[in-house]
Amino acid sequence: MARPVGAGVVTIIGGFFILLGGIIFALLGAIFAAFGYFSGFFFIGLGLGLLTIIVGVLMLALPSMHLIWGILAIVLSVASIPFALAGLILGFILTLVGGILAAVWKAPVDRTIEGKTVPPASG
Repeated sequence: MARPVGAGVVTIIGGFFILLGGIIFALLGAIFAAFGYFSGFFFIGLGLGLLTIIVGVLMLALPSMHLIWGILAIVLSVASIPFALAGLILGFILTLVGGILAAVWKAPVDRTIEGKTVPPASG
């Protein structure tokens, strides 16, 4: 079965950068918490990074739902801007590209008739 491998791999790599940005943002929140300003806002980036990695893996595991995974990756990349320092910019860009690649991916056409391979159309 054909899979959007490029889209999945790029999204997973972008997810790691978003997770790294989320960790930095969470550490910043821990510093604020030491001064009495606790907020769960700083930990949302960690969840976004993990969800982005999961969406990238699902692109590879369930390629029939590539459009849904692509749209989710795009939404998660945009959500990483305020919550995970945009994945250190690189995570945002990689996840956005991976989501677009997954959304526009087309499965190759099976060119077999009764067990025989049909040559591609000329022209």
